[in-house]
Amino acid sequence: MKNVVVLGSTGSIGKNALEVLSHFPDQFTLWGISTNRNVDLLEEQIRQLKPRMAAVVDEGSFQRFPRNFDTEIFSGLAGLKRLCTHPEVDLVINALVGSIGLLPSLDALESGKRLATANKESLVMAGELLVQKAKEKGTEIIPIDSEHSAIQQCLLSGKKNEVKRIILTASGGPFWGKSETELSRITVEEALSHPTWEMGKKITVDSASLMNKGLEVIEAHWLFDVPPDRIKVVIHPQSIIHSMVEFVDGSVIAQMSVPDMKLPLQYALFYPQRVYSPNTSLDLTKARQLTFFEPDYGKFPCLKLAYQALEMGGTAPAVLNSANEVVVDAFLSGRIKFTDIWILLQKVLSKHRVKLNPNLDDILKADSWGRKTAEGLYSI
Repeated sequence: MKNVVVLGSTGSIGKNALEVLSHFPDQFTLWGISTNRNVDLLEEQIRQLKPRMAAVVDEGSFQRFPRNFDTEIFSGLAGLKRLCTHPEVDLVINALVGSIGLLPSLDALESGKRLATANKESLVMAGELLVQKAKEKGTEIIPIDSEHSAIQQCLLSGKKNEVKRIILTASGGPFWGKSETELSRITVEEALSHPTWEMGKKITVDSASLMNKGLEVIEAHWLFDVPPDRIKVVIHPQSIIHSMVEFVDGSVIAQMSVPDMKLPLQYALFYPQRVYSPNTSLDLTKARQLTFFEPDYGKFPCLKLAYQALEMGGTAPAVLNSANEVVVDAFLSGRIKFTDIWILLQKVLSKHRVKLNPNLDDILKADSWGRKTAEGLYSI
């Protein structure tokens, strides 16, 4: 029996994680859960699932939260740390969105927990630090993103020195094929209508701009120790092949399944084993066709910016990530156009003086600098 913490249990991936855990009550105990502000759903989860601990990150929401149950309730980042470092916890699922997921990831690894993460931002900001910490503590980082879960599975087909390149697939989002003029007129409602996946607002906009795929390139670099020039992105609208690995002999191994986050979540829970799942089986006769296209870096420059930040190294990815969080929020609130997202990001990245071989303090300072610089650009 393993004790599991789910950070971000009220979000899309967090709710899927709770559903997957519910299928295996003899193998896992839900030890802790958390939310930022969605206290109504958190209260419902506590009453139904009865975890030992819970955390509410937002202080105002914490003050309003009821205390009439046995679950211990903590607040803020300190509360997340209590969940991640409790000596009886075995596995931490990080389903947080944004840079807030970095410190809990480090806390979990520092205390020797296995980290199953969908929080790509923490790996983008501080991938080298996280990977080093996992090695130092003799534990593992297991990716939950469907693409990185797919890569991890494909890599089982060969040795590290036999890998020629990683091929990340992208659905292309809702705007694949649109003209630059059409992109400039995109509304928030249109950007939140993803053709394949049901996700939170921030990651849905990132998918529409292809920034999400750019962040996944950076994430893949750290998770699998593959240089940027050996990580390729292809557009695959059906989202059936979740990613591929090409080996030096020309063989390409692909991981295929219906687009459902419950599969990579279950794989992360049981890794390296596989167990029976109630998830929907893939029927290729219904899929009918699988198509692939080169990404259009001209119309979707965010993907190119991610490669640029990775090549710049050091604190550049942390700056790109934090600035992106700011400008996506500005788009969602109607303050900038969709196409302003990459225009502002390019300006922020061009202003940044990279600090190579950064420590945690350097990364947090770069994160703050990126936010303030982005805010200053669109508020002028």
